[in-house]
Amino acid sequence: MKSLRLRLVLLLFVGLGVAWLVAAWFTHLESREEINSLFDAQIAQSAQVLLETTRHELHERIEHDDDEITVTHEYEQKLIFQIWDEHDLLLRSTTAPNTAMANSEEGYSEAIINGQPSRVLTRWDARHEFMIQVAEPLAGREVLARHITLKMLTPMFIVLPVLGILLWLGIGAGLRPLQQIKQEVKQRAAHQLQPLAMNNVPDEVAPLISALNDLFARLAHAFESERRFTADAAHELRTPLTALKIQAQVAARTQDDTERNLALAQVLRGVDRATHLIEQLLALTRVDPENTTLTFEQVNLRHIAVSVLADLAPLAQAKKLALVLEDGADCYVQGNQTQLSLMLRNLVDNAIRYTTEGSVTVALSNAGGVTLTVSDTGPGIAESEREQVQKRFYRITGSGEEGSGLGLSIVKRIAELHGAKLSLSYANAGYGLKATVAWGNDCQQKN
Repeated sequence: MKSLRLRLVLLLFVGLGVAWLVAAWFTHLESREEINSLFDAQIAQSAQVLLETTRHELHERIEHDDDEITVTHEYEQKLIFQIWDEHDLLLRSTTAPNTAMANSEEGYSEAIINGQPSRVLTRWDARHEFMIQVAEPLAGREVLARHITLKMLTPMFIVLPVLGILLWLGIGAGLRPLQQIKQEVKQRAAHQLQPLAMNNVPDEVAPLISALNDLFARLAHAFESERRFTADAAHELRTPLTALKIQAQVAARTQDDTERNLALAQVLRGVDRATHLIEQLLALTRVDPENTTLTFEQVNLRHIAVSVLADLAPLAQAKKLALVLEDGADCYVQGNQTQLSLMLRNLVDNAIRYTTEGSVTVALSNAGGVTLTVSDTGPGIAESEREQVQKRFYRITGSGEEGSGLGLSIVKRIAELHGAKLSLSYANAGYGLKATVAWGNDCQQKN
């Protein structure tokens, strides 16, 4: 059942139907109770009248046939009675049995008389000389109770279809805002991600509209990021590819071996640069918060540092730089080992690329929170450019090193995904770069 309107109508109709049946049942029970009380009172009145009549005119009324009087009212019941003294039956109606219809104790009781369940009242006169027993069949009471119940519920049978139509129309009017929202969303083009209007939106629908607006905002941000990324990547790739084409053309045209070898060397450098740029672009895509789903576990940062420094040792040796991992205890954080390895690799790779002599040092600390620090002895980054270098494709002019401008952007994103913060400062007085990734929680020493 896909129609919300039909589902609501049916649910309400079923609920009303169940309530109606319960009300009918209780109405019937209450009708029976009231009818029983009414007819019991009538029996008592009849018994009292008979007792008073019997005391004064018993012998004159022996032959009367009161039970043969014609019934003139639809609710009128034919009473069966017996009048006894202490031992003998003095008077009875024609259809009354010859034996007592109930015991001699005063009060109401039920008995089978002439094959029918009956209500019997036993009553003694004030002097305890005569006992009268008056019986009335119960079938008439049940018929009357059903009749009264039906009379009361018949209007409800007539009202139910009308109520169903009113419910259908009312729920349709109540769901009209949803229809309007559906039409608005349906008519939108794929690029129209402006928020939906919240005017006259029902309280029950407002959270859904708010969630849709949040989704539209995230999609707009993601699409804009993709557009910027595509434009920047195309721009950044165009330069090395153009250079490769030029150097390849030079190598193809020249007859001089020395010039050809120089051009081919430039081609190899261009291929290396393009390869590094593509690798960084792919890494940046993998750490995009909109597209990343990470599985976190307990990660040993010192083990990651040892592995990364071992992998990058040949690059440092080629530039005659020392890679140093400061001593300290194992330090554990909750994170993704692959992403954290990529983060540290980019920090150490940047430090090696922009350091001409000296060393690159990696340190782990637990002083007030987890900190991972990579320090070098290079030129450092001026304070005015520290925010800019964390953006994509930004490179410091005059650095003398060809890079993609993505390394620190990748580091920043991975740090944010792990609840950490990247900060840059001078490693020494006016030179050297110190990149610090800080977590808010303390390191966990594993036993």
